Order: sequence, then structure tokens, then C-alpha cells
Amino acid sequence: MQQSPMLIIGKNGKTGARVNQRLQAFGYETRALSRSTTPSFDWDNPATWLAAIEGTRAAYITYQPDLAVPQALPAVQKFVDLATAVGLEHIVLLSGRGEEGAQRAEQVLMDSGLSWNIVRSSWFAQNFSESFMLEGILAGELVLPAGDEVEPFIDIDDIADVAVAALTKSELRNKLFEVTGPRALTFAQCIREISEALGKPVEYTQVPVDAYIDALQEQGVSQDLQWLLRHLFTEVFDGRNRAPTTGVEQALGRPATDFRTYVQKTIESGSWNPLAQGKSA
Repeated sequence: MQQSPMLIIGKNGKTGARVNQRLQAFGYETRALSRSTTPSFDWDNPATWLAAIEGTRAAYITYQPDLAVPQALPAVQKFVDLATAVGLEHIVLLSGRGEEGAQRAEQVLMDSGLSWNIVRSSWFAQNFSESFMLEGILAGELVLPAGDEVEPFIDIDDIADVAVAALTKSELRNKLFEVTGPRALTFAQCIREISEALGKPVEYTQVPVDAYIDALQEQGVSQDLQWLLRHLFTEVFDGRNRAPTTGVEQALGRPATDFRTYVQKTIESGSWNPLAQGKSA
């Protein structure tokens, strides 16, 4: 495995970037790709796939925007078929908890005959600091269509550590790791912890899902992401994923990172500092 580069689909993604950095720090050669790299990899253009896969033996793959979207299943099936044909041996797939579409894509990999791992994740804690919720926190009010249901948000650094372990430790192969944080919180509770740690007011406001999607439409958010967020907030976020799991500990032999630790780490990074945001724009 070490003689061939490790393929990473999603070089610029929140997990892909971290997996790439960790593998390189451990001395592994990587081939981290996205639509903007050379060679490129584009899930919507299968003509880019062969050049991406050839010469690699292990891969970490993420599907954008999410395995739950309807077009993910045929794409993953086609990718796995090609990977098998050209000699890829091991795939680590990032998936999502409680998503029926994602589980169908997982099954494609598990039935492929390849060596595999599934990293089935809860909501990313970093969505509060590196994704669609960051703007609201910087503005002092996060608006979402989520009420009192709880979620065991996971630190993406934990996901990356699990993925790297799955890629590099043969004894972990052919296992599904369902990974979450150790504590389930509502979005309002998360915002309260962020606000207290920042020492400045940040409010949480719940709105109807239709109003939320309409606002996304006005902001020019892609139809795929609109569909996904509606699906998550109306179907998946119904309590089915409220219980924390021990997947991080199973893979790494240590507990998952607590949300408070994530918050402190994010404050130290400056991600929630409006001045730092302005300087980096």
C-alpha cells in the first residue's frame, strides 16, 4: 500500500483536507483530487475518474454534497465498478447516519468484493465554523429549522483520524465505524455554549423549514444543497440519530472529542473572530 499513492476524493473538503494532511505527515504519498486539480476528479464527469484511480491501491472518498442525494447511488456504483476493474484494493467511504440513500451506497461498497471501511458520521461540529452556519454565528444569530431534537455533533478531526486509521491499519478493514461526539445537544444548546465561550451574545432562532429553504433559494444556494437540507431537517433530524456511539473509540482507542473542546479549539483558531474573517477574505 505504501508504494502507491493514496487517493483522496475531495481534496478541498472539510474531511478530505484533513485526511490528506495527516497521511502526508505520516509519510504516505497521496493523490488528493477535486474538480480543480490536475488530474481532476468530478463526480458529474465520469470521464475524469480513470486517470484519478489508476496507480492507486487505497482511497478515501466523499460524495458531494452528500450520499443521501438520489444521484449518489448510481455514481458510487459506477465508481466502485471502475475501481474494481483497474485494481483498487481498499476504499474508505464517508457516510451519514440515519440516511437511507447513504446506506444503499454503503451496501454497494460492502458487496463489491473490495476491502472496505465505512465511516458513518453524525453532524459535523465544524458546520458551525467552516460551513453554512458560520455566517449566522458571526452575525450574532443562527437561524435554522431545528427545534428541540438533539444531535451528538462530531469534531471532524476525529473523522479524519478514524479515516486515516482505516486506510493504514489492516486489522481495521471491513468494518463500519459509526462515529459521533460523546454528548447530544440541541442547536440552541450548541449556540449557548459557543456564546458563553466567546463572551458575546449569539442567539438561536427556529424558523419553519419552508421559510428557511425560501431564504436559501434567494441566496442562490444550489438545488442539491437545498434538497439535502430539507431532507435532513424534515426526515433525518427526527430523533433517529440522537444516541451517541463509540465508533471513534472502537477505531482509535480513545474517546471522541467533546463539543466544548471543539469550541475552545475553534476560538483559538480565530474562525469566529470577525476581524480575522475580514483579513482572510
